[in-house]
Amino acid sequence: MSIGAGNYITSVGLGTPSTSYVMLVDTGSSLTWVQCSPCRVSCHDQVGSPFDPSSSATYRSVSCSAPECAGLESATLNPSACSVSNVCIYQASYGDSSFSVGYLGKDSLSLGTGGLFPSFVYGCGQDNEGLFGRSAGLIGLARNKLSLLSQLAPKFGNVFSYCLPTTASTGYLSIGSYPPAPYVYTPMVSSSSDDSLYYVRLTGITVGGKGIAVAPSAYTTVPTIIDSGTVISRLPPEVYSALSKAVVAAVRGRARAPAYSILDTCYKGSAEGLVAPQVDMVFQGSATLKLPTRNVMIDVDSSTTCLAFAPTQRVAIIGNRQQQTFRVAYDVARSRIGFAAGGCG
Repeated sequence: MSIGAGNYITSVGLGTPSTSYVMLVDTGSSLTWVQCSPCRVSCHDQVGSPFDPSSSATYRSVSCSAPECAGLESATLNPSACSVSNVCIYQASYGDSSFSVGYLGKDSLSLGTGGLFPSFVYGCGQDNEGLFGRSAGLIGLARNKLSLLSQLAPKFGNVFSYCLPTTASTGYLSIGSYPPAPYVYTPMVSSSSDDSLYYVRLTGITVGGKGIAVAPSAYTTVPTIIDSGTVISRLPPEVYSALSKAVVAAVRGRARAPAYSILDTCYKGSAEGLVAPQVDMVFQGSATLKLPTRNVMIDVDSSTTCLAFAPTQRVAIIGNRQQQTFRVAYDVARSRIGFAAGGCG
């Protein structure tokens, strides 16, 4: 199903009786939320209708004095508010300036054959604006105690995995286990910025088997996270510049194209047929993502393809373009993240 967000989706059931909703999957945030009628301020177009809490026999509002309300600030990095009727109000904001504001509630959650989970805490969005495509909302899979992963951990344990497919295929999201595969692991590392995110240590990048021309210390000038909810990977400026120069030196027989938004290393035509070098991203412990052309370049329109990386002065991000077709296992219980090639088409 295409929802036009450039991100990845799955379906979950909410309420009694259960209704299925198409949701974005985001490892870079914790709070799960769904668009709710009556959409007092703004709801974007979605597949199906917004959730109606009045139609669910098991929906309950979370009060302002509840511990879940007190935990919102650590989950969203925004303080909670309180309605005149003593209902907790959340605000979830994202790096692309998208946001959701609404009421905190509890209801039954169902996950395919995974069973029913009463009293699942999530946001009932009344003002949802930004790049959410036609999704009904967002599933937060970061490590805060309000995330879906943490709320389901007593039953499934602190582990999940996925494979993000190309548009021509389907992938999977598995909570509580991951299929056996020849994973290579890198440890999760801590950061003072936001301990709910999945930080890793990028130690090197090679292009066509040769290390890019940058000092090893350049990789650690900013922290690095892995995030399913960001499309384009971000790198420290010095690292990005060296990567771009190495790719340009290796690509032959294709005319350059003007920059497109944040992407400045672009070529005329599509990625299909482009002879681009393999790019390896090496992490602490020697775990390596070996990226073919489809993970290195991205078609931004029918006549332009660009290097799917951009510079950042803030947090470096391993985005979903680079993760496509790999199995990625988040083994929070063992503080490690695993990669395995060939997980989905």
